[in-house]
Amino acid sequence: MSDAELEDLRERAERGDEEAAARLVELAGDRADSYELRLLAQSGRTAALSELVQLAAQRGDIVEIQRLAASGDRDAAAVLDALYADDPTDDGT
Repeated sequence: MSDAELEDLRERAERGDEEAAARLVELAGDRADSYELRLLAQSGRTAALSELVQLAAQRGDIVEIQRLAASGDRDAAAVLDALYADDPTDDGT
């Protein structure tokens, strides 16, 4: 996809075009573009937030997952819970 086509999608999404926003989320996920996903999530796109959590989990980016969980994202909190539950160094104290 060309830069001009991406810019057109961004402009359409800003005007409330849900199809354009969904396509942007899909493309950003395909490119593993966490910056674009963050921007989309900040504009209220829940699919972008879910994709961002998934990408951070795949990358093992604990800082990003913690940031998302601290901002109230339940998926990120669940990922953290799963990570800490699987911690072999946790002695239960």
